[in-house]
Amino acid sequence: MKTFKNKLKINNFFLVISSLLLLLTIVSCAKKIAFTTSSVAPAARGNVAIKKDKNNNYQVQLQLSYLAEPDRLTPPKNTYVVWMVSDESDLPVNLGQVVGTSKLKVKFETVTASKPKRIFVTAENDASIQFPGNMVVLETDNF
Repeated sequence: MKTFKNKLKINNFFLVISSLLLLLTIVSCAKKIAFTTSSVAPAARGNVAIKKDKNNNYQVQLQLSYLAEPDRLTPPKNTYVVWMVSDESDLPVNLGQVVGTSKLKVKFETVTASKPKRIFVTAENDASIQFPGNMVVLETDNF
């Protein structure tokens, strides 16, 4: 009976370790890059995670914090826009508008068919613009 309990404990131990390794493997598949800050909003922090899905698209997830309201910038703006430069083109593509919460924490998610090379966030007056302005709030290096 004692041997059976010991074998059961060992099997449970290996099951837990295997599950943790599998979880670590899944989580580590996403490439996570920290944003560099700028003088436009020096308190802003964040990172971007990029993961290729089963359809060969790229999931882009941003987590931003301490992002000031855009109307508090100098000069004041109306919104923040996320941009991507891809391997296919050096022209930035508007991925969408950032919408914040009352706790100054923001999550932004999108999917793109192109492999991202660089992601950056600008302060803009209009979320639907086709080319970024010069107020870069956060940006990544080329990856």
